[in-house]
Amino acid sequence: MRPRGSVASALFGAAALVVLTGCAGADGPDVPTRDPATAAVSPATATSPAGQVIPAAATKALLAEGETGRLAALDAAGTTLTLLDPAAPTTARTVTLPAAGAALAQGTPGEVLVAAPDRVLRVDVTAGTVTETPVDGDVHSVQTRTDGTLIVGTADGTVRELRPDGSVARTVTGLVSADVIALTGADITVLDRKQTAVVSVRDDALGLMLRAGDGAANAIADPEGRIIVTDTAGGELLVYSAGPLVLRQRFPVSSSPYALAYDPRSSTVWVTCTESNEVVGYDLSTGIGVEVGRFPTVRQPDAVTVDERTGDLFVASAAGEGLQRIGADERKRGQ
Repeated sequence: MRPRGSVASALFGAAALVVLTGCAGADGPDVPTRDPATAAVSPATATSPAGQVIPAAATKALLAEGETGRLAALDAAGTTLTLLDPAAPTTARTVTLPAAGAALAQGTPGEVLVAAPDRVLRVDVTAGTVTETPVDGDVHSVQTRTDGTLIVGTADGTVRELRPDGSVARTVTGLVSADVIALTGADITVLDRKQTAVVSVRDDALGLMLRAGDGAANAIADPEGRIIVTDTAGGELLVYSAGPLVLRQRFPVSSSPYALAYDPRSSTVWVTCTESNEVVGYDLSTGIGVEVGRFPTVRQPDAVTVDERTGDLFVASAAGEGLQRIGADERKRGQ
């Protein structure tokens, strides 16, 4: 295919590199795409999940709020957010959302952000109250800076920066879809699932683009400034740095790697493997991922998070088979 407008891309190689300088047309850039990668369908569990499991609805997104440690679990339909204190899981609060959420992110202390059509929902995890920040577009991803600025990505490939009062500071177009946003310092990197690519965002335009495997599904940023991506279709973990965008590590992870979480206490990235119902921990400090832990999970482990205060690991089942807690003290040295 030949790109339309001023967007130029060449994503046919495993390490293709592109400089994007323009904006997409009304129907988006004319570039090679694929169906977004999804989690593999998990088999029935063959081993009892590690740790403790409590009943929970089918969950597609999970976040341990950094200030309180409360867990926010977004149900499969995206319409209900369950808030629970891991120390008292039977006292969970359910919040009915005014729009179907797509993803969760940390907000200000005590707050969880929910990406939703035409808005970002702000949920106070203690009170359960919801406020809204309007956004033009179907929001697929959101992150916040320490100054209260929001960076949002929408289904049509637009990235917007919103000031704390909700006004738009800048708009950058040109992607097919802006599915996951990773913030590392001042740098913004976006995962476009339909192009299976990671792309940097400059002040007023897209920057470097790198191919992200055969079908990238999820991405996170860690405190070391790395951007960690699951290539679910290709069975790999990819590790990038930003400013400039560079692929630093890539190594195989079997069984369809999907969801990601990072534990800063042990410098371990945790990856769920949906084909085997496992969660695997890797130490990235040596330049190549070194496995430091592997645990059986609930079936269909599509969501994972870490309580940064305690190091406890939580895995949620997208099949409705519960919420799993693997305590930091239950894991081996290095995890």
